[in-house]
Amino acid sequence: MASKSKILVLGGTGYIGKFIVKASAEAGHPTFVLIRETTLSHPEKSKLIESFKTYGATLLYGDLSDYDSLVRAIKQVDVVISTLGGQQIDNQVKVIAAIKEAGNIKRFLPSEFGLDLDNQRAVEPAASFFNKKLKIRRAIEAEGIPYTYICSYAFAGYFLANLGQQNLTAPPRDKVVILGDGNVKGVYVKEEDVGAYTIKAVDDPRTLNKTLHIRPPANVLTFNELVSLWENKIKTTLHKIYILEDELLKKIQESPFPTNLMLSLVHATMVKVDSTNNEIDPSLGVEASELYPEVKYTSVDNYLNAFV
Repeated sequence: MASKSKILVLGGTGYIGKFIVKASAEAGHPTFVLIRETTLSHPEKSKLIESFKTYGATLLYGDLSDYDSLVRAIKQVDVVISTLGGQQIDNQVKVIAAIKEAGNIKRFLPSEFGLDLDNQRAVEPAASFFNKKLKIRRAIEAEGIPYTYICSYAFAGYFLANLGQQNLTAPPRDKVVILGDGNVKGVYVKEEDVGAYTIKAVDDPRTLNKTLHIRPPANVLTFNELVSLWENKIKTTLHKIYILEDELLKKIQESPFPTNLMLSLVHATMVKVDSTNNEIDPSLGVEASELYPEVKYTSVDNYLNAFV
């Protein structure tokens, strides 16, 4: 069997980044994390960095603003996975340039981990945010860099841990706000599972220059089905408040940043796009749970049991 690719994670101390680092190391890939030296003195992130060391990950000191450090880091690996946050999406042009200069990268996974960008109908300000990511896709393709795009739809930690309710830290037990009519199917994936599927794809020729859609069958539900599942667990009927699309669009227009961005992202994810409606074109994409049936993902049903 061929040796496992050496993986560099950018943004490893971020929300999804830490799960990617862990999954990479646990899967036996030599794992490298680019971090700024100033991050070492950050109280929470310094603990995270210590955990990376226990997994056996190698820390490389550098910064996107220090181009030479970026090239040096990239020259040490085979695969680059970017998990950079929203404010740094544009900076991936520097990563693309560094990958071209290094000339040794077998695969680049840009920072996506959400909707299928080529099949979304977002309103502003989410539309502009998605367009930034689309520009990165097109730049990667224009430069001829081998890639895999990861579409993991909705993170369980964002949407299931409180059923998408503002200012709650657990699913509600009295009333629930439902955006839209609640009949649009969404996909909810636990962050550890996003990490597992992503790392599986890294050395897989079937995912080369394709989009990996993470849509585990048991985790494809409408929001109404999600609420019903929770009601059955807590043996209570919740009072349902529906905010239909027109009213939601009005709220998006009237809300200040970043509330308008969050609402428009939810609108794109749970109201506008049926995440399972688009058949995957086999020339463009593949489905993770079909490629990797050995990954024992956490179902929505099991995930919610932790909150009962």
